[in-house]
Amino acid sequence: MSGDEHAERFVLLRPLLFTIVYEILGSATESDDVLQDSYLRWSQVDLATVRDTKSYLAKLVTRQALNALRANSRRREDYVGPWLPEPILIDEHDASSDTVLAESVSMAMLVLLETLTPDERAVFVLREVFGFEHHDVAAAVGRSVVSVRQMAHRAREHVQARRKRFGPVDTATTAKITEQFLTAAGTGDLEGLLALLAPDAVWTADSGGKTTASRVPVVGADKVAAAVLAIFHRRKRPSDLRIETVSCNGAPAIAAYVEGRLEGVFLLAVADGKITDFFAIRNPDKLVAMSEAHRISRR
Repeated sequence: MSGDEHAERFVLLRPLLFTIVYEILGSATESDDVLQDSYLRWSQVDLATVRDTKSYLAKLVTRQALNALRANSRRREDYVGPWLPEPILIDEHDASSDTVLAESVSMAMLVLLETLTPDERAVFVLREVFGFEHHDVAAAVGRSVVSVRQMAHRAREHVQARRKRFGPVDTATTAKITEQFLTAAGTGDLEGLLALLAPDAVWTADSGGKTTASRVPVVGADKVAAAVLAIFHRRKRPSDLRIETVSCNGAPAIAAYVEGRLEGVFLLAVADGKITDFFAIRNPDKLVAMSEAHRISRR
């Protein structure tokens, strides 16, 4: 009976726990591994000693996520080219009515969170996104409440200073601009494409050195437009390349398939009606998680 109760409590909170870990790690596959390990640890816990299951499990998975993040720091340093988070398909109902949740899992926000230290990232995620009390956050990261308050303040200021580049997630606007982008890029409409791009638009491609992609970010509307047309112009792309839109990281995105195999996912960041960033994930290892939709939650 105890085992059933352990499983019932964990499964009930799994969407929340997955979301916490994914926002700390930026990897769906690693998040699943962390949850599996955390469940094994949870199954050995005496439930009579647990006062608040949600706080207890959030603390457990956060600690395991931080361990994984620190263990992977060297691997990320040795990574070939830019490192981007893994994109994930999300159950459309999960993020559609929660703008905070949608923004928190957006590719732009995940990239921004990469600029924080591991502890600052965990503190920001637990406090700002999920609203955990300072004492619960302190227990999760192994710091004092005073230290956590300071970290939360630094992380919040850091994020706010850099989030100006992208606006709040607006699914309808992003969908409209994505459609306009695909039309302009597909037909080779350079002027129409430039009209959609911010002057300082950036194209960042993550291939891990395993596929053909720029190993440095492409900056400036003209250069980005050229990179876009090289991939999406119907006259230049392979005849077996299929393009479709998908619901990815809380917003519409573009998926490219060759002979039915996913070759890349392209996510847009939009601010003031202009595309500020393209995130192109080409590393096949990072596309594995796109094979199934994930459930996310803030509760």
